[in-house]
Amino acid sequence: MVFPVTALGPGTRLGVWVQGCSIRCHGCLALDTWNPETGLEMTAPQLHDIWRDARAAGAEGLTISGGEPGDQPEALTLLLEGVREISGSAAEDILLYTGYEWEEFRRRMPRVRELADAVITGPFRAELPTTLVWRGSANQILHPLSELGEIRYAPHIDSRPERPPMQRVVTDERVWMIGVPRTGDLPRLDRALRRSDVTVGQTSWRPARGDKDAQAPDRHRSHSVAPFGPADDPTEPE
Repeated sequence: MVFPVTALGPGTRLGVWVQGCSIRCHGCLALDTWNPETGLEMTAPQLHDIWRDARAAGAEGLTISGGEPGDQPEALTLLLEGVREISGSAAEDILLYTGYEWEEFRRRMPRVRELADAVITGPFRAELPTTLVWRGSANQILHPLSELGEIRYAPHIDSRPERPPMQRVVTDERVWMIGVPRTGDLPRLDRALRRSDVTVGQTSWRPARGDKDAQAPDRHRSHSVAPFGPADDPTEPE
């Protein structure tokens, strides 16, 4: 969870990334979210408290990505029900990311039109780069679902900003990059850091050593959060 998020949807938002993904797109930058056995386990009431705090701090919306939210439909429904109840009539929108196509996601989440304002559907496909805002590949579709969704998201369906919205969050041990980088952005970042004598340890777009389930991504990337971990092995090859 990150607040504030300004690169995945309009305005200032709370970002929640679920753990576990059965789709596992080639080129995904969030390989660390694939394994459902890792991550931080939280209850819906705990997340509702975090949403209350974010609202008090000025959150205008909630973005849920992953991992794959559609792999946890019951938990996602509980989370969204509580968010809707807490927000009441306030103009706070909910944006969901899913690697499933619309019909499959709607089958998994029958109440999605009731509980979300917009959904971005479709797997990341490295062979279909795009400049569409908030999307990692050209096949991904932005679906406004509600009146508020139409107001906030319909103007962005075909929006192609000169640069993608990106955000950095820095802690003592990690740098988090939030947003949807374009083709080639992360290799360029790698090179720039190395030219500046910054040692990069584990990153979320490279498989961890011994992770046979994760495919090594190519030069194309998908969306969400990319953490740079501590440099535990400065000799790690590129």
